[in-house]
Amino acid sequence: MIRGPRSCEGSRGMVSSGRAEASEIGRDILAAGGNAVDAAVAAAFALGVCEPNASGIGGGGFMLIRDAQGNCSFIDFREKAPMAARPDMYTPAGPGMRNPAGPPDAPFDVRLRNIYGGMSVAVPGNVAGLLYALENYGTMSPPQVILPAARLARTGYVVSPMLHEDMLKHREQLARFSDTGKIYLDEGEPWPVGSIINNPDLAETLETIASGGADAFYKGEIARKIVDACAETEGIITLEDLANYRVRLLKPLRSTYRGVELISSPPPSSGGTHIIQILNLLENFEPAAFEINSTEYIHLFSEIFKICYADRTRYMGDPNFVDLPLEGLLSKDYARELASRINLGKSMEPAFGDPFKYQDSSGKNSSANDKSSLGRTKKYESPSTTHLSIADSEGNLVSLTQTINHFFGSCLVPPGTGFILNDQMDDFSIDPESANAAAGGKVPLSSMSPTFLLRDGKPFAVLGSPGGTRIISSVVQVISKLVDHGMDIESAIASPRFGDDDTNKIIYESRIFEETIEELEAMGHTVKAFPEWDRVMGAVNAVVYLPDGRLKGAADPRRDGLAMGI
Repeated sequence: MIRGPRSCEGSRGMVSSGRAEASEIGRDILAAGGNAVDAAVAAAFALGVCEPNASGIGGGGFMLIRDAQGNCSFIDFREKAPMAARPDMYTPAGPGMRNPAGPPDAPFDVRLRNIYGGMSVAVPGNVAGLLYALENYGTMSPPQVILPAARLARTGYVVSPMLHEDMLKHREQLARFSDTGKIYLDEGEPWPVGSIINNPDLAETLETIASGGADAFYKGEIARKIVDACAETEGIITLEDLANYRVRLLKPLRSTYRGVELISSPPPSSGGTHIIQILNLLENFEPAAFEINSTEYIHLFSEIFKICYADRTRYMGDPNFVDLPLEGLLSKDYARELASRINLGKSMEPAFGDPFKYQDSSGKNSSANDKSSLGRTKKYESPSTTHLSIADSEGNLVSLTQTINHFFGSCLVPPGTGFILNDQMDDFSIDPESANAAAGGKVPLSSMSPTFLLRDGKPFAVLGSPGGTRIISSVVQVISKLVDHGMDIESAIASPRFGDDDTNKIIYESRIFEETIEELEAMGHTVKAFPEWDRVMGAVNAVVYLPDGRLKGAADPRRDGLAMGI
């Protein structure tokens, strides 16, 4: 993969997304007079065409919006469990298998039914969410923002090395479903790098949605094709599940970090909560005193990550189904208590805290012994997903993260539709006692973290990332480099990354000095090296406001993104 420049400067508007084709479509919408939401919706539909391994209309996501007057909104269009879902619908994992749903000797499609095929599919929210945003915050019509993506599907897009790699890795699963294989395989083999993929079925589906709106997806022929395709592999989605899907308009989370205001994603995403919690802990130390990616620097972040990910595992879930100690998790007093545990000279074991002590005593969540806080969430989400950031000279901002969960989701394309359905049911815990156990209508826990930064009340940065649970640690590292070290956005994104969580293992890009890793091991850390540039560490796409008022966009060289501006 080419690691060349991915940044751009502009005076009127900027789009940074996971593919050049989508950034170009978003930029053209801005140039034609559309606002940031118009551009975001157009780019999001386009990403579903040219980055089908990561997102699409068979998935869902979150969108954070700020208008030029400072009003902020958060649209939750995350996928939801079908109403027939139940906590024990997937049997315990067998040895050596990633959340399989059956005994080790069971047939492939049974053991992996929460990952591939119809049993893994949650009710998609992408179309409903994007069109809700357009109707309520945009200025253009559905055909104006959807038809560019439809044209891209017809004319085709180039297979990148990353897309080829994912097709190769998932070749067996893509071949299992005929309508999937005919798009992404050429006589059973992945399309080579540089070839063109055309998807006329998806073009027709997008044209139908452009003329018929959300009902064209959630009711009628497309809905019937989704239900029938899922049913063939034991899926439980019904026409009623699709027809009853609704987006949720939520209040964004707000906090501060060293005088910079943060606006980020509320539950059912854990992302904003734990970005704020991590930064609250970090305020009790002086990361600016450490060289970036030095032994002391990585140790400090590792210890903070372990604490906050332990809290995530213990407490987080869909707030419509479980009581969350949200006030406590966001409390700077709670962060000070947790920070006092940290030994700057030695690694410690992960342990969750008791954020319930910091809840308003008159409210709910007053006891850490509530059943809803017992059990453990699933530790890992897929490093798939995609993110786009958009800003304009008036101060309109959009941060949008969308996903189909794993790369290529369930690998199931409903015949004649051209889009891949998500495998979002895998984001529920297989532990029936977990706060994140499956239930009808429940939203699985997410780490997606669309985020804004403001300085003195004015926009400073728009950012977010794919990367599963590593979204949180990736976004935090970029924020800290911007705020604590004054780095420019391109350097902050390109800088080597690392991660840790309640598994108590530092994973790191091997550009970090070996001497530093040896010193971390001497402090008691367990470590694991990843390639020099690895998308497991996320792929932050961002836009920042420069001191002269111009905009600078930057896309992460770990993936296929590019920033384009006007």
